[in-house]
Amino acid sequence: MGGGDFRKAFSTPIVIDAQGVPQILTSGSKAAYSYDPVSGRELWRFRHGGYSPAARPLFDHGLAFISTGNGAAEIVALSVDGHGDVTDTAAVWRVSHGPPRKPSPVMADGLLFMVNDGGIASCLETETGREVWRERIGGEYSASPILGDGRVYCFSQTGTTTVLAASKTFEVLATNQLGTGFMSSPAVAGRALFLRSKTALYRIEQAENN
Repeated sequence: MGGGDFRKAFSTPIVIDAQGVPQILTSGSKAAYSYDPVSGRELWRFRHGGYSPAARPLFDHGLAFISTGNGAAEIVALSVDGHGDVTDTAAVWRVSHGPPRKPSPVMADGLLFMVNDGGIASCLETETGREVWRERIGGEYSASPILGDGRVYCFSQTGTTTVLAASKTFEVLATNQLGTGFMSSPAVAGRALFLRSKTALYRIEQAENN
């Protein structure tokens, strides 16, 4: 692998409000960064050993959660109030036991839910990083899960959708199968779920009772 491949990243940045100060958080190869959205000035950077991250950052109660991608794969919780190089000071906790490399985690009620590329779903406490549960649901995953109505929806590369309870207890609520698999993440509009498989685009929506 050439040196340029270790500088690639595919993560989508997010804008956060850090105690009234807006920041753009972006997860890149070898480091995560924060920028001033008005001037573009770098506010801080956190160096790590991963490359080609695809999962987007998350933010809750003063902590940013980043996935470092391939190589030295970790989920790291970072304080966002630092300046300059915060590599040695910003990490509140870090988890290296089977984090996702491509799918993004989701959050609800102080819990971080994720499914890794090899089909292992897990739940962590956002405050401490403590693992609440970890279970294999099967399949391989590139699409990110989504969260809604107390459920986590996971979409595999073979077309299986596994619905988990967004709770401290592992529970599979449903499984569904479409003919071909999912590489791209789903989209939601109102009550409609849009799924793009390898061959088709689906709109799935429960009809309202008249």
